[in-house]
This record gives sequence, C-alpha cells and structure tokens, in this order.
Amino acid sequence: MIAFRHFALRRGSRLLLSDIDLVIQSGWRLGVIGRNGCGKSSLFAALQGQLDADAGELDLPAKLRLASVAQETPALPDAAIDYVLGGDQELAEVLQAESDALVRGDMEALAGVHHRIEELHAYDARARAGRLMHGLGFMPDTHERAVKEFSGGWRVRLNLARALMAPSELLLLDEPTNHLDLDAVLWLEEWLRRYQGTLLIISHDREFLDGVITHTMHLNDGKAKLYTGNYSAFERLRAEQLRQQQISHEREQAERAHLQSFIDRFKAKATKAKQAQSRMKRLEKLAGTEAVRAERAFSFQFPVPGRLPESMLQLEDVVAGYAALPLPLAEKDVVVLSDVRFSLEAGERIGLLGPNGAGKSTLVKTLVGELEILGGERKAHKDLKIGYFAQHTVESLHEGSSPLDHLQAKAPGVATQVMRDFLGTWNFAGDRAFESVDGFSGGERARLALALIAWDKPNLLLLDEPTNHLDLDMREALADALADFDGTLVLVSHDRHLLGMVCDSFWRVADGVVESFDGDLDDYARWLRTRGTANKKAAKAGVDKPAAAVVLARSPKERPPEERRRNAATQRENEKASRQRVKRIETRTASLDAELAILEARLADPDTYNGPTSEMMKLGQRQTELRREKEALEAEWLQLYEQLEAVGA
Repeated sequence: MIAFRHFALRRGSRLLLSDIDLVIQSGWRLGVIGRNGCGKSSLFAALQGQLDADAGELDLPAKLRLASVAQETPALPDAAIDYVLGGDQELAEVLQAESDALVRGDMEALAGVHHRIEELHAYDARARAGRLMHGLGFMPDTHERAVKEFSGGWRVRLNLARALMAPSELLLLDEPTNHLDLDAVLWLEEWLRRYQGTLLIISHDREFLDGVITHTMHLNDGKAKLYTGNYSAFERLRAEQLRQQQISHEREQAERAHLQSFIDRFKAKATKAKQAQSRMKRLEKLAGTEAVRAERAFSFQFPVPGRLPESMLQLEDVVAGYAALPLPLAEKDVVVLSDVRFSLEAGERIGLLGPNGAGKSTLVKTLVGELEILGGERKAHKDLKIGYFAQHTVESLHEGSSPLDHLQAKAPGVATQVMRDFLGTWNFAGDRAFESVDGFSGGERARLALALIAWDKPNLLLLDEPTNHLDLDMREALADALADFDGTLVLVSHDRHLLGMVCDSFWRVADGVVESFDGDLDDYARWLRTRGTANKKAAKAGVDKPAAAVVLARSPKERPPEERRRNAATQRENEKASRQRVKRIETRTASLDAELAILEARLADPDTYNGPTSEMMKLGQRQTELRREKEALEAEWLQLYEQLEAVGA
C-alpha cells in the first residue's frame, strides 16, 4: 500500500501538486494521466526518493523492491543479455560469485553459491532474459552484441528489459511504448497483465492503457483523483462529472457522422466488412465521452487540398533499400523490400503494420522519394503534393528560431499577420509565435512540425510515428484532424487508437515484402498471438514452420461422385440456413434500433438527470446491453454476408 497524506510538490516556484490525499492498494495496475507538465514524472521521482515532498507525507512499505526504466544507457562493452540480467542485482552478484569461485577453485564457496543459485531460480535466468529481449524485438543473434553497438532507441528497449528482469513489488514505467513497434507493444501489454506487483504507468497510448490498467489517477490543476477502471472507463466517469458544463455537440456529431458514413458505405461490401466492423467498435467507444473531448485545450485542422488527383502514386515491382556507397562504407546495395506493388488512390487511408526494422520507414521514404529505388518504377501524378512527417522531423527544427521564423523561411513573401493567424490555430498565439523552439517541449515541437506540413496544403500525408512526443489531448486532436482530412493518408504508428480511428485498410511490412492485411487491428493482434503459438508448437515438435504448414488433401475432382453430391447438398443446406439467419438478424437489429432510439432520446433529455440516479443508471445499463447485442449481431451478419458473397462468387 502506498499512501499520500496532504502531499505537495513544487518545481522551482511553480506548485505542481498540492494536498494530495489518497491510497494506492497493492496489486493495482495504475495509469497516471494528465497534460504535459502536470507533474506525472515528478511524482515518479518522489516515489523513487529523488524528490522530497514540499508538504505532507509519502508512505511506502518498508523494504519495498522498486524497479524503473533508467533514462540513460552507458556505452558498455558488456553483452546485451548480460546487461539485461544485471537488472536482478542479487542474481547478477551470485552469478559473479560463482565465476570467481570457479577461477579460484574454491569448491566450498562454490557449493554455497550453487545453493543460493537454486534458491533464486537463477539457472534459467539467462533464458528468462532472452525471452524478455525477444518479446521486445531483439533477434537472437543480437543478444551477445555489446551494449555500445546499439542505437539510442534499442538501448531504451534494453533498459526496459532490464527493468522487467528486476524482481519488484512496485514497477514504474514512464512512456514505455515510445520506442516500441506495435508487435512489441502487444507483447508488453500481455506481460504487464501478468505482473503480480503494483504497477504505475505514465502513457499517452490509450489502447495500451485500456489493455493493462485496472485504475486511473488523473492529475489536473494540481490535484489528483483516483478512478476505478481503464482509460475508457475514466473518460466516461469524468464525462458524467462534466455533463452539466457547456458541451460542444457539433464536434461529437461530426466525428460520429464521419465514422457512420464509412459504415453505411461499406458494411454491405465483403471487401470492407471487417473495416466496417472495426469502425462500429470505435464509434461505440466514443459514445458518452463528448464532455471529456470538449475539454481539450485546442483542436486543429489540415486544410483542404487544392487538387486531389484520382491516381496519386504507384510503386511497381519496386526494390527498396539503400544504394551502395563509396568504399569503405558499403560495397553493394542493401535491399530491404522486394517486389513492392503499392498504389495510392484519392481518399485512401492506409496504416502500415509490422515490427521495427522490417521496412515501414523504408517504404515511406521510398514513397516520398527520399530514397532512390533500386529497381522497378515509382510513378507520381504531376499534381501530387506530399506532407511528410519523419521520425527525425522534430529534431530537424532550427535551434534558436521561432515558429514565425520557420514559417517565414517556407513562405518569404507572405504577410506576417497571415502567418501569425495561421500559427494561432495551432496554439502558437501571441508571443508564443516569437519564442525560440529551444525552450519547447517535445509535444510543442511536434505540433509546430505538423503546422509547417499543413501550411503547404498537401494532398498526401505520409506520417511516420507522429505521436511519439504527443500527450493524450494532442493525440486526440490529431486523430480528429486526420479523420477530417480530405486527402490520402499513409500512417505508421504504434498508437492503435489513432490507427483505428483514421485508417480504413492496413498493409503488413515484414520479411522483406509488403502485403495487404485482411482485417482490422483486433484481427492483427489475434494473428500475432496465433502465429506466436504456432511457432512455439512447431519449434517444440522439431518441425520448421513451412513444413508444419503443409496440408495434403485431394482436389474436389479427385473425390468420388457420391462424396461430391453429399458435399454439394450439405453446402446448399448451409447456404439456405445462413440466408435465413441473415433475415432474422436484420429483423432483430431493426427492433434494437427502435428501442435504442427511444432510450437515447430519454438519455438526451436534461430532465432525466434531475430524477433518481438509479433510474438513470438503469437506462444506461439497458443501453449498454442493447448496444452489445447489436454489435454481436452485426459481427455475425458481416461474417455470414462474407461467406454468402464467397459462395456467390
């Protein structure tokens, strides 16, 4: 149990937190949320003993074992797996003692060390460290590489693995997903759900929070409030608290209309059925959160493109990678992706999936034209105008320059007031337009980089991890802006909420190829789990994956006539039953819509909230039940429709 008693923290002259009085129970998985600068990281520093309370008390259990991710990684010559093992300090000391005893030939000391190794379950420690590294994306051949040979992003992953390796009753994670790809995020989510201690997470990834946390601590205006449930539950509870305040219903209606239009257009098309089903889920998640979203600090928009050509950009039989450099740097081309056939049409919204290092950024750079193709053809329309946000874009802003300086460099002949008005729509109003970017936070720099892209009115946005520096409010504002963008979009992101809200289709980039993924993000998560299970079974059986996947079967023409007739009759019966089930689902869905319309009218009536709370709760519960039934029926309807379409084809 962790208790804050009238706790307060300052940063210089600014009061971050004041009069915090709450208790965190053992075993909670707690998400710590709030806008940038509200005191989240300072709270973690206080828990680690790095900051003292300015008032009140912080009570922690005696002998509490605490683990956290180090902010820096020294350039060590140690093997990566040994560095991860060092997260368990006692285990590392025992293994070192074993090595020393062997060198001295001290058999008595060695016997004592072996007894201690058994108590600590240290014999499988190296295997456990290897599993952590593998889950976070390290290939087996990198485990013995020296720490100093890894780039900054991979060293962050090593620090995360080292923290997970440490035995702990309290685990503090500050933005653990920032340098992870989606595959690693999904693995980490599973690992944290199994963690037995108390977990505190700072994250701006709402889907990750939803998948992990059991409680939420919201820091706002120097106060902290606890909520039971994940981030989506917090949004709904806070929306109830804010319901009596003025709410901007227009934004909510526009957002719902955007999603509903996709559903209405595509739910009857088998090729888009899964994406339509995914949008239905997203639409349900938005319901009832208007007040929280209306409370956001600001919103922005990408301007309407001047021209939007039908066929924008094509890659045909492209080999993508890095051309050979003069010796001694590289003797030959480095091929990352082969036989790429990728086209972009007007209005398409594509999310790229796949592990880090598989070639997503390479594909985006090839689409931009930043990388010359090694083979094949790249064809772009003459009116194509690309807005490109790269992972290094934030770092490429000019030090010492202001937002206005950056904009004037892009458009030297434009009136200053026009530029200031534009920057104001991106929350760089007044004197902020003249401030040096040197003092900007990562989120403010990212916002400026997006503003500079928007100024050019692109008709194709290529965004590679645009959310890395953004807080939750800014991510929601970006999702709104991209959802309303009239042009074409290609997005690389580990933020599943953003991908799910703005992308209509997905492509997987892995194993040297680019291929369409038939499904939504829930399907992708299931596919990753299934693939992992299949690989484990194949490895356990001693069979390599391609051989295990082979299935021998007779073709229909090779089967006896009696069997063919039986199969045809069975197929006709199944088709008939499916069509009858579709009709029953459509009838039931119509009655559900009618009942939901009545409920929603009552819930929209202000008088409902002046009556007994129990009555309001009953209405809300009934609404939830009907929505769940409708969602299940729509999912079944989509699956049956796909099957019938396949038979008809």
